[in-house]
Amino acid sequence: MTFPSPRKNEIPDSSTAVDGITIDCVIFGFNKANLEVLLVQHAEGESIGKWGLLGGYLKKDESADDAAQRIVYELTKLDNIYLEQLKAFTNPNRVSERRVVTIGYYTLVNREDYNIKASLKVIEAKWYKISEIPDLIFDHNEILDFSLMQLQNRVRQAPIGFNLLPEKFTLLQLMHLYEEILGIELDKSNFRRKILHMKLLVALDEKQKDVSHRAAKLYKFDPDIYKKLTEKGFNFEF
Repeated sequence: MTFPSPRKNEIPDSSTAVDGITIDCVIFGFNKANLEVLLVQHAEGESIGKWGLLGGYLKKDESADDAAQRIVYELTKLDNIYLEQLKAFTNPNRVSERRVVTIGYYTLVNREDYNIKASLKVIEAKWYKISEIPDLIFDHNEILDFSLMQLQNRVRQAPIGFNLLPEKFTLLQLMHLYEEILGIELDKSNFRRKILHMKLLVALDEKQKDVSHRAAKLYKFDPDIYKKLTEKGFNFEF
């Protein structure tokens, strides 16, 4: 997902929280092979020892967008990332004994670009493969599932996540990125035909080096077409 550059993280001075409104953030990461999500193990409160998304209360003197940036930074030191708002999750039973509405956010990052450092508020911050997600607190599994569905819908409509690939890549690497996000196995010949038909890629007069198998042809993105498809979108059904 080609997310725009965010504003630099700003932490508000006031510590006064808005009662009953929280922010929960789904941080998807790609590590060359797998799609993963960043989770934290709580070190305090009623959810101590349990795993959940990166979340916290909205403060009275900040917007929801600013709160999302602050919470992610405070819990993991992740900074300068773009977070896209999902929706409000309003099930009256999502938190026991009190009414709490949460606003969800999500993003997709390259794991290699960021160093995670758990704060004192959490025991651990850890990347989990999508196929190995544990039971999370409250309705965080539901929020995660909704976020993944949004990501899968977006990947069919815009060149999402292509910035997670190296500058020069093979069609197989690109196909694997799609497979990880969509959670399906794609037909190699069909994928090749459709992606090349979009004219999004520039074929290079180069092949892979230092590989044990037959070297595959390398490609790069056409920046003009990439920008156009990012703005206008496309229909890329498999």
